[in-house]
Amino acid sequence: MASKKKNITPEGSGSGGEKSKELLLYLLDAVDKVDLIDPSEIPDISLYMDQVTTYMDEHLKQSRRRDEDKILTKTMINNYAKNRLLPPPEKKKYTKEHIMLLILIYYFKGTLSLQDIQAVLQPIGARYFQPPSGRNMGDLYSELVRMDRDRQKNFREDVNDMVDTAADYFSDAKDEEREFLRVLAMINMLSYDVFVRRMLIEKLIDRYFHEDPEEDSASSS
Repeated sequence: MASKKKNITPEGSGSGGEKSKELLLYLLDAVDKVDLIDPSEIPDISLYMDQVTTYMDEHLKQSRRRDEDKILTKTMINNYAKNRLLPPPEKKKYTKEHIMLLILIYYFKGTLSLQDIQAVLQPIGARYFQPPSGRNMGDLYSELVRMDRDRQKNFREDVNDMVDTAADYFSDAKDEEREFLRVLAMINMLSYDVFVRRMLIEKLIDRYFHEDPEEDSASSS
């Protein structure tokens, strides 16, 4: 369930130390709720579209911002297939490999454009979706999940450091505005972090996945 809204205003009051601890626990709880779907939890049998959307909503519900938000809809799946992010279903059913790609799309779309996701996923589908031999989609997905779980552990430390660092700024603020400015500082730090990371991702995609980065850049402007 989505958390209840808590207003942060310059008129806030209370112990700065207690509020920092409360905020830290709130953010760490959010990090812990990032629910990566284990490969063993993905059904081996093929699913119809309704079953796929139900499965995704159930297993990724903790990442929703609001209770009414949809993780995946029929329209989204059709759009992904139309834009060649997803191979077509087999007799109207989606395999385990389809679901793995849909999970990757879900995480990528929070940062990347559909054009960039397409550039990354097309070679993945071509190489690993259902290869006759060698590394397959399950092997690739399992390793990516292991990588992300290792990163999740680091996020806890990063969040802790961020809360401590935010307290170093606006040190001259009065008690009644300190919490407001601390939260503003964290939003700024996270936004800058996302901005730089997205820029680096786009640089990697342009260098290794787009055949002509300058032409792609011009066409998207």
